[in-house]
Formats: sequence, C-alpha cells, structure tokens
Amino acid sequence: MIKKTVKEINDKIQKGRAVILTAEEVSELSKSNTPSEIIKKVDVVTTATFGPMCSSGAFINFGHSDPPIRMQNVTLNNVEAYAGLAAVDSYIGATQVSASNPKYGGAHVIEDLINGKDIALKATSPGTDCYPRKEIKTTINKNNVNEIFLFNPRNSYQNYPVATNSADKLINTYMGNLLPHFGNATYSTSGELSPLLNDPDMKTIGIGTRIFLGGTEGYVSWYGTQFHTSKPKNKAGIPLSNGATLAVIGNLKEMSGEYIKAAYFENYGVSIFIGIGIPIPIISEEIARAVSIRNENIETTICDYSIPDHPQIGITNYRELQSGKIIIKGREVRTASMSSLFKARQIADELKRRLKENKFLLTEPVQMFPQNTSLNSLDIRGEK
Repeated sequence: MIKKTVKEINDKIQKGRAVILTAEEVSELSKSNTPSEIIKKVDVVTTATFGPMCSSGAFINFGHSDPPIRMQNVTLNNVEAYAGLAAVDSYIGATQVSASNPKYGGAHVIEDLINGKDIALKATSPGTDCYPRKEIKTTINKNNVNEIFLFNPRNSYQNYPVATNSADKLINTYMGNLLPHFGNATYSTSGELSPLLNDPDMKTIGIGTRIFLGGTEGYVSWYGTQFHTSKPKNKAGIPLSNGATLAVIGNLKEMSGEYIKAAYFENYGVSIFIGIGIPIPIISEEIARAVSIRNENIETTICDYSIPDHPQIGITNYRELQSGKIIIKGREVRTASMSSLFKARQIADELKRRLKENKFLLTEPVQMFPQNTSLNSLDIRGEK
C-alpha cells in the first residue's frame, strides 16, 4: 500500500514537480481511477468554501494615546466592540449591529478595514492613575493600528442541513427567506469542494494546518465551537448534518475584500461571508478515497425551520441540490445556495496556483482533533 509524507510532498512542491488538482478535478478523475491509482498520480487536492460564517470577528490593538487611556467602552463606526481585554485591545464581532443602522455591523467594519477605509473610533474610560485619559475620538485604519487579526471561532461547517418552511407564512432566517408551504429550500455548503467533506475524519486537518483565509495564509488554531463528530454518517462516511467546525486565524492586514464580504439578511441581521481554502495532502489510499467523493454521495438532512427545533423531514444529496430542485414530501421544491460555488471554485483554483508556484507549502498538524464529541444544550427552563 502506497504512502507519502507531507515532507515528501513539500519537496515536490518546491521542485515544481507536485501534481495538484482541485477537489472537483479529482472527483472527475475518480470516475476512471481507483484510490491506489490516484495516490500515484496526485499529491495535493485543493478544497474551498465561501459562505456566511456568523461566528467570526477580529482582534485589534489600537496603540496607546498620549495621555494613555484604558478603554472600557469602544465603538467602531458606531458598532460596539468588546473591550474587556487590556487597555487598547478590542474584539469586533461580525454580527454586532450598529446602534444607528441595523443593516451595518461588525462584518462591515471588518470589510471596510480590509479595504483600507478609515473607521471612526470612540472610546471612554473612568480614568486611572496610570491611564488618566477618559475619552478619545479618532479614526483608525489597517495601516495606523498595531495589529488586526481575524479570529473566527466557528467556520467551515462540515455539512449543514437544508432549510425549508412548511408554515403558512414566509420566515426570515440566517438561511435566507424561506417561502411558505415548502416554496423553496436553501443550503450552504460547496459540496464536493468543501474542505471537511474531503477529509471527513480529519486525518490531515488539525491544529496548525496552514490554510487560505480571506486571500492570505491563515491557520487552523483550534477545533471550532459546536464541534460535533458523533453525528450519524452515510455509507460514504459523510456526516448527515453539521459535524465538525474549525477555529481559524489570519492577518487581516493581508486579506482581500475579494474573499471577505459583509452581508445583511432581511429581518435577521448582519453576517459575513468568509473564503477558506484547505489543501489536502494525498498521503494514503484512505485520503485518496476520501477526496474522490462526488456530490451524489454527499447526503444531508432537510430541516423544517418553521418549527423551533428544526426537525428533520427528509434527506437529499448535493447533486440534487445543485440541480436546482429537490423532492420534499412528494413535491418538487426549488433550491438555492447561500454559499457561492463560483467563489469556492475561484479559491480552489487560486490555492492550486499558489502551490504550483511554490508560494504555499503544506503543514502537518501539531495536534489532531478530538473524536466522538457531542453537544450540550442550554437549560432554558429557568426560574419561575
């Protein structure tokens, strides 16, 4: 049985001899090649996704004023940022909304910073002996602050359920507007291009994995929140919903507005689209088999979002979803993607180009992710 190491593959990348395909290309190759043949022919497979990822944000160190201030209340373009860190450190969450404009929020501040725009900073403090200043109003941008790094606690969901609506009225959700009586269904994964569907057991992805994040190099910093690896799987080994997530980090100053986009969802709120690409090293036949996954083999659950606990009402696959229609309870239902397959393909191609030009190298995880994890739910009974 053939095996490779990440070091061997990196050596081939540096010498310009590595064979690199996108996940869609290797899926096509798998129609005429076995995993044992694919590992002989392919060294790296690039995967990608570009979709709304609400659990995102950025840490900013503003630098000290003269006289200095210990910031306790901070707004950026009238969007509240969390200041309970240190004197001039703050965290701006993507979904935090402006006090004056509900359609503008932290995601827009992040996108504006990436695009080099000036941001209005306001901060107050009660004042201390060592930080006597009580108020500051100024403008910042990515060039005049010390550090800005994107740190997203939950990105790149492994597999997300399809959303639909059986109720008599339209409902507004983070999965878009859902029409009554199963008038439509929305989904938010890039199918056979999606990173964690190409390595479902995370044999090559872990803490320390180098990734493409928002146009620059980033890293997997931890397993993401709501990391759930004990979900039921189909015959192809793919979780039927949710599953694993990633916490990721990268230098916002080096990112591109091409791959980070703010968004507003009607009657729901602000979110942010994040572009992520992950290279999968083909180190074993097991990985070669995993990256050969095709849309028709990637199943996911269909959930009714008109009911609070979003019960499962069916199962479909990504070939059907991307065709533009699925069957729910015997009727044909139109589908629409919340993520952009066009942008995911663009990211996979860009990552492939960087690897071919020796501008991106693979890393081995410093620690693998935990297995058989489950989720806790908040006790909402409360006190009477």
